[in-house]
Amino acid sequence: MTNYLRAFYYLSSLMRSAYWARDRLLEHQNKKLRRIVKYAYDYVPFYHKKFRQLGLKPSDIRNLKDLNRLPIVRKNEIRKNLDKMISNKFYVKKLQKRSTSGSTGQPLTVFISKDEDYFRKAKHLRANICCGQRPRDRWVTITSPSHFAEVTKFQKTLGYYAPTFLSVFERPARQISIIEKIKPKILDGYSSSLLLLAKEAKRRGIETIKPKIIFGGAELVDNFSRRFIEEAFDAPFYDQYAIVELERLAWQCPEKSGYHIDAETMILQFVNENGDEVSEGESGEIVCTSLFNYAMPFIRYAVGDIGVPSDEECPCGRTLPLMKVIEGRKDSLLLLPDSRLLSPRALTITMNMFESSRLIEQFRVIQKKTDLFEIWIKKKDDTVDETTIATKLAAHIRKMLKIDKYEISFEIKFVEDIPIDRSGKLRAVVSELASS
Repeated sequence: MTNYLRAFYYLSSLMRSAYWARDRLLEHQNKKLRRIVKYAYDYVPFYHKKFRQLGLKPSDIRNLKDLNRLPIVRKNEIRKNLDKMISNKFYVKKLQKRSTSGSTGQPLTVFISKDEDYFRKAKHLRANICCGQRPRDRWVTITSPSHFAEVTKFQKTLGYYAPTFLSVFERPARQISIIEKIKPKILDGYSSSLLLLAKEAKRRGIETIKPKIIFGGAELVDNFSRRFIEEAFDAPFYDQYAIVELERLAWQCPEKSGYHIDAETMILQFVNENGDEVSEGESGEIVCTSLFNYAMPFIRYAVGDIGVPSDEECPCGRTLPLMKVIEGRKDSLLLLPDSRLLSPRALTITMNMFESSRLIEQFRVIQKKTDLFEIWIKKKDDTVDETTIATKLAAHIRKMLKIDKYEISFEIKFVEDIPIDRSGKLRAVVSELASS
C-alpha cells in the first residue's frame, strides 16, 4: 500500500508543479540536474568513464548551460554498453525491464526500479487528468499486448484509472464489437490504430461509440487523420508524445496551443547538426536528460525525434514550457536527390490531398533509394481503375513536392493488405535508407 500512496503523492505533486513560476522551475531543474550528474558519476560506469575521458567532474555541471559540456549519447552507444548503463546501487534482477518498439529494427532495453515505475504512471496520468479524465471513467486502450500487465491489482480492484486493453493485432471490427460493449469515456491508443478504428466505424455507419476524450500517441498524426478520428467519434483528440525510455515527454491540453513539456521531470534540448541548441521556433533534434531515472540514467540522450521549441505561453495557465509540432523521427526523414530532407508528414498530407483519396482504403510510402519510392495502395473496392489512379497519383506527388518528372521514380503497387509491423504500429511512411 505504501507504494500506491507514493504514486498518488507523485501525482498530486505533479499537478501542483504544472503551475510553478518559471524561476522556481529552473531552480528545480538545476538542483535535480546536479543530483543526477553526481549520482551517475559515482554509480554508473558508463558515465563515470565519460566524465574521466572529458576531464570533467560532477561539480563542473551546475546548471542547464553547463549541460552542453557533455556529449550527446545515442541509442547505438547505449546498446553496446548496456551492462555499464545500469547503476551499481541496483540489483539488475530486481529491476523491471522495458523494450522500445524497435521502429528502426533495433529495440533498446531499458531498466527501471519499482519506484520509478510509479512515478512514470503519475506522469502519464497527469496529462490525461488535465484533459478531463476522471478516476472511474471507463477507459479503453488499443496497444501492444506487451503493455497488458502494466495495470496493477490495486487499480483493477478500485477501478481507479484502470484501462481495459485491446490488442492492436485484433481486427478493427473485433475491436469495435468490444468497445461497443464497454462504452468507454476514454478511448486511447496508437494513433494509427485509432485511425483504422475510425475508418471501420465510418464504413459500417457505427454511431454507438461516443467517448468524451480520445488520446493518441506512439506515432505522428497529421491534421487530416486527427479530424477524421474526431468526426468519426464526435470527441476531441489530444496528441501525447512519449518514449519507452522516459514515459511521457510532452502532451496537448484542451487549448492545443502546443505540447506541454514535463519539465520538472526532464530537460529537453533541441539541437542542430553541430549539437548546438536552436532558437525558439526552429526545428532541432530532441535531446533529453531525465531527472528521475536512477536505475538507468539518461543524460543528453538523443531520442531520435525532431521538434520545435516554443517561447509562447498556454492560455490554460500551466507554466510548463511548450514545444510545437513533433515533425517525426530523425531516422525516418526522407532524403531526396537534391539533398533536401522531407518530413514523413509532407507525404501523408500529400496522399490525403489526392483528388481520388476517397478510393484508397490505406497506403504506405516506402523510400527504397533517394530517387525511388514504392507506394503500396489498398483499394476500397475492385472497381477502382488501377492504371488511372497510379498515373494521377504520381503526377500529384510530383506537383505537391515540386519534384521534376525524371528526378524521382514512383512505383505504385496495389496490394490486398498492408500489415502493421512487429511492434503493432502502422507506419504510413518508411525510409529504408541506412541512417547516418
